[in-house]
Amino acid sequence: MSFKKYLALGIASFISIYFISPVLAQNAAIVNGKPIPSSQLDTLLKKSGQPLDNPQIREQGREMLITRELLNQEAAKRGITEKPEVKDQLDQARIGVIVGAVFEDYVQREGVTDADLKSAYDSLKTQFSGKEYKVRHILVEKEADAKSIIAKIKAGAKFEDMAKANSKDTGSADKGGNLDWISDKALVPEFSKVMVSLKKGQMTDKPVKTQFGWHIIQVEDIRDAQIPPMDQIKDQLKQMITSDQAWQKEKFSEMMKKIRDKAKIE
Repeated sequence: MSFKKYLALGIASFISIYFISPVLAQNAAIVNGKPIPSSQLDTLLKKSGQPLDNPQIREQGREMLITRELLNQEAAKRGITEKPEVKDQLDQARIGVIVGAVFEDYVQREGVTDADLKSAYDSLKTQFSGKEYKVRHILVEKEADAKSIIAKIKAGAKFEDMAKANSKDTGSADKGGNLDWISDKALVPEFSKVMVSLKKGQMTDKPVKTQFGWHIIQVEDIRDAQIPPMDQIKDQLKQMITSDQAWQKEKFSEMMKKIRDKAKIE
């Protein structure tokens, strides 16, 4: 290749890169002349909770968008999108999305009333009525091992130390068997029955059998069940309310009645 041809090719390549790069930068891909904006790729990754700056993740997302565009183009080429049954399915899918979005917006703006919140809070207060127990326990596989540990504690060994050394409950062993404050309603019946029979500072004389193994239970303290003020748990209450299917059905009917009452239908 002559120097002139080489120089001309280099200039052409430079011009191509100079003018095309901005186009490629603003588009994730161009499929048969149809651009897929980089912003669309960013949106896809954000919705899926993926990092925007990971090259491998971006390439996976890019391939997904290319596949979608190829299928859209192929469907148009084959006349698929013009078929009545396909149009009907697309319309139904669109309506489904719109219904869900309108109802979600209604719930966020005006769906959860003060009365709903109070009702949910009162229900929680009922569930949290009674006593709470500050409890430690040691869980082992064999009854004989549990009896041996009880004997050692009665002889002067510390409950916390025995829990750290022997309990197979990995969630509490490192904390000396501490389960913190807990309601009897949150535990299996065999455990709860024995726990509520103990007085403050008392430990079981005999191992307690449950589906998990053999327990040694110690009650450190007892108090009336407590629940935070309603204002502190409003978000949790709203989530509890809006996830209830019966409530959703009632609120959807309420929303549609309001919409129809405002509409002029002839």
